[in-house]
Amino acid sequence: MESSDDTEEPALPLALSSFQVSEEFGFLLPDPLTELPAPYGPWMELAQQLPQLICSHQLRSRVLQMPQLSTQQLQGREELHLAHLVLSFITMGYVWQEGEEGTVQVLPRNLAVPYWEVSQALGLPPILSHADFVLANWRRKDPNGNLDTIISLPGGESLRGFILVTLLVEKAAVPGIKASVRALGASLQRDGQSLHAALGELAAAIQAMSAALRRMHDYVDPEVFYSVIRIFLSGWKDNPAMPQGLIYEGVSPEPLAFSGGSAAQSTVLHAFDELLGICHRQDTAAFLLRMREYMPRPHRALVRALRGAGSVRRWVRASGDARLRDAFNRCVRALTDFRSLHIAIVTKYIAIAAAKARARRAQPGASAGPAAGKPPAALEAKGTGGSHIFSFLKSIRDTTREGMISA
Repeated sequence: MESSDDTEEPALPLALSSFQVSEEFGFLLPDPLTELPAPYGPWMELAQQLPQLICSHQLRSRVLQMPQLSTQQLQGREELHLAHLVLSFITMGYVWQEGEEGTVQVLPRNLAVPYWEVSQALGLPPILSHADFVLANWRRKDPNGNLDTIISLPGGESLRGFILVTLLVEKAAVPGIKASVRALGASLQRDGQSLHAALGELAAAIQAMSAALRRMHDYVDPEVFYSVIRIFLSGWKDNPAMPQGLIYEGVSPEPLAFSGGSAAQSTVLHAFDELLGICHRQDTAAFLLRMREYMPRPHRALVRALRGAGSVRRWVRASGDARLRDAFNRCVRALTDFRSLHIAIVTKYIAIAAAKARARRAQPGASAGPAAGKPPAALEAKGTGGSHIFSFLKSIRDTTREGMISA
């Protein structure tokens, strides 16, 4: 088993390719593989049937019958990422098949050991994260550029819409990622004209991200997201439904705790925060720092490089240049607006949906299990990553706004 990850931090100027960041796709994995080598057919067969196996309550028994496969024949970054994606989805289905009241305490050895080995090779945790769910889970559906997911879970078109809209947000960020590197270089060279242009491109990219995020309303049903999809993104850290964590059989005799998938695991906003010198409050910053552990290693290295290479904000302030200050503040304003939009989305898809779910649960004869769409109760006030979601998001939005440079 080989990994092509390069964790060395190159010297300035930064080259995106050194951080496994694509000029065309940004943090998305370019052209992910959709099939594993033949020896891993048992994994792919299960992964491609997940919605049906979960809804018929057969996944756990099928996993227990799965052969123990060696990971030694997996070669290169693309195969490892697809293996991690497949094993992540199978794991989430296995854990949450019966809902939050029917969780398991042990992930069986034939799933846990290869999952752990692939995770170690990639520097990712053994749980479904943004790096799997979005960055590595897309394919071209046809020559016209239409996209689809590679692996799915219950949730039908709403799940597909949730993944692909999030992917479009990542794609919209690509010009901003490239502009960030140029902005950093321009500030270090004291090139005001180039910095002004780069900041303009960054602001435009963040606005395009907001436009992409608004498409969530068109493609994702709030009731399906809350009642069916959300539980499969939930982790076993800071989750009352699994307070002890999960034992990975053959890996650790003690339970391990990992956070579920979260937008806070997207490298894009971490990179923009570092470039713009946005300082979040201590508890919020600590959670965001922990979420970086769920990013691919080279992407984490880019965030560190943007933080350590110099301060765009410091130079803009020192320059006294009103045009530069206005361009900088447009970036901060666009980022604040994006985070306000995220709060509105979460309000619709979690807070309002949770209130409706509580009302339904109070009705006689409420159905059981995620296959029947029983809404989870354990994380009503939290994100799937384990944060207290509204205080967390509002804190991030407010500290972003405070990053404006006054005249």
